[in-house]
Amino acid sequence: MQQNNQEPCANPCNLCGSNDVSVLATLSRTGKPLRSVICNHCGLVWSDPFPHNLRSFYADDYRVAYKGTFTPKPKHILRAGKVALSRRKILADLLAKPLKILDVGTGGGEFAYLLQSLSHEVNGIEPNKGYAEFSRQEYGLNVQVGFIQDIDQPDQSFDLITIWHVLEHTENPYVVLTKLHALLKPQGILVVEVPTIEATCQSPKSTFHEAHVFNFNIDTLQKLGEKVGFTVQKHEVSPDGANITVFFQKSTAVTPSLQENDLKIPGNAKKIIDIVKNHTAGKHYLTAEPYRRFFCRMSRVINESIATANFTSGKQLLDRLYKPFC
Repeated sequence: MQQNNQEPCANPCNLCGSNDVSVLATLSRTGKPLRSVICNHCGLVWSDPFPHNLRSFYADDYRVAYKGTFTPKPKHILRAGKVALSRRKILADLLAKPLKILDVGTGGGEFAYLLQSLSHEVNGIEPNKGYAEFSRQEYGLNVQVGFIQDIDQPDQSFDLITIWHVLEHTENPYVVLTKLHALLKPQGILVVEVPTIEATCQSPKSTFHEAHVFNFNIDTLQKLGEKVGFTVQKHEVSPDGANITVFFQKSTAVTPSLQENDLKIPGNAKKIIDIVKNHTAGKHYLTAEPYRRFFCRMSRVINESIATANFTSGKQLLDRLYKPFC
């Protein structure tokens, strides 16, 4: 890891606007050049410059690059269905009554279909044409193809908006959260989940990669939401420390704009730099985590093979999986 103060950057910090950055890494997990920088004033981390044209990449290339397919494979449907059930558990209190919900980055539609099966009115938006069309045809979902900035919905339309592992992929998280703030009804809830830059459960070489343009920790994510005008209700960290989930609420009161000094997070950059610097391969492979992950992965492969052996359709697979909960 490199650390150099006042490095020139192509894009100012999306949170506090500073150009004062340090370089955290120069390679991606693929071994290709990828310059990752951290804002010295607030601790936001991003790829600088951006590694690709984000819109064309996510509309056309992302699913093929990371899943090897234009539409979900049976194992992907099963895997995403199980994740959907875990998300339902996180949202249990919110889902007790029928809501109008927007799921941003619907993917193959597994979570949106679960919400629909629970009698909620669900809209989705997904930039990848293949996955969006699959979710519409397979599950009868109302999914728009495109990016959240271009969604065809009036302001104050939704009681609840979910955006799972999407914000880190966007070209301007502040603009995205501002749009979601406008789409929520007063007192509406936004649930954001992202990977945390402080995670150490993965191999150190996997920390940075081209798909994650921005990297947050709990402090920068909450502060970005506050900058937009949200209030933080609560946050959760996944058991393995890999992900953070924040519940934001849209207040009915006029929120004063945060000033430049309000957006600084003293000590956050140093904390993140220390975590990344100390997360070395030698230390990582002396913990139980890489071996636990390996055996979990092998077990998952076997279970997925058995569960999808008689696959007929995504709907049939998910109906069987969701039946005890719907």
